[in-house]
Amino acid sequence: MKVIFIKDLKKQGKKGEIKEVKDGYAKFLINEGYAIKETKESLSNLKREKDKKKKEDERLKEEAQKLKKELEKEKISFTVKTGEHDKVFGSISVKQIKEKLDKYKIDKKQIIINNPIASLGFHEVQINLYKEINAKLKIEVKK
Repeated sequence: MKVIFIKDLKKQGKKGEIKEVKDGYAKFLINEGYAIKETKESLSNLKREKDKKKKEDERLKEEAQKLKKELEKEKISFTVKTGEHDKVFGSISVKQIKEKLDKYKIDKKQIIINNPIASLGFHEVQINLYKEINAKLKIEVKK
């Protein structure tokens, strides 16, 4: 019997996947809420869901591209205290960067600092906006 998985089931199938399984196992999957029987109606529902998800994915991608352009125009500056020979006390944190980017609604998990920002000058920070869309943000540290 062919079934359509409506939930992910480890090592068996992912949501939206169609698989041929034995009748007894199909009954188990259906009763436990992991799958539904493949019919014309369920196939059309699956296609509709996939189309909806694809449109949503494209919309999110477009928004991420727009945000990337905006962020790459931005330049954030931090004024820090320095000691002898312009040595910076501490470093700029992800939390501080997030606070400066409050108007963009960026989560701190999206901000990636490859090298600690602990010296004066210009630095670059990567912001993961969507699946393969990353923005490079310019940060200036001055005294």
